[in-house]
Amino acid sequence: MNYQRRPTQGPVHRCARAIASLVAGAMLAATAPSTAAFANNAATPQEEQAMKVRDLYPLITTPALFEARDFYVTHFGFDVLFEASWFVYLSGPADGETRGATLAFMHPDHPSNPPGPESFSGLGMILTVEVSDATAIYARFSASGAPIVHPLTDEEWGQRRFMTRDPAGVLVDVVQQTEPAPGFWERYPAPGL
Repeated sequence: MNYQRRPTQGPVHRCARAIASLVAGAMLAATAPSTAAFANNAATPQEEQAMKVRDLYPLITTPALFEARDFYVTHFGFDVLFEASWFVYLSGPADGETRGATLAFMHPDHPSNPPGPESFSGLGMILTVEVSDATAIYARFSASGAPIVHPLTDEEWGQRRFMTRDPAGVLVDVVQQTEPAPGFWERYPAPGL
């Protein structure tokens, strides 16, 4: 597979700079609005207090980062936005009006400071990937030999889903939203309601 090694310009380059800064422990933005933009678009006090998020993604520490990269590229159609010897940043395709997804992997022998986190152990995390047709994705995964750790199941809470496990040990729950069974959610009201 031929992956983009290092972006050199444009939004991908700015994204890569931001990722490198984040991983290194710096909280630098990839690009900053110009002073003129602030002058022309004065924010209200409420807008000034709101945090603006450019992206939010899991960063999974694993020695199998390139195997994980290949897993998401092959089975989910993700693109490699940036990679280095110790870091891989992926983007999943959008479906309709959705924004898609981003995901990153880092080798435990990374040069950022402080060291850590430790390598992911495979416990305590499920990555949910919502799709529009879980049945078709399940058939594709099954035919390709990808690991299936929970079969395609229609859940009464309103999902058709199956689970796989990526090479980093992350459980991946592939879900399609469906109609819940009548009365299901009434049995589980939010606290205080």
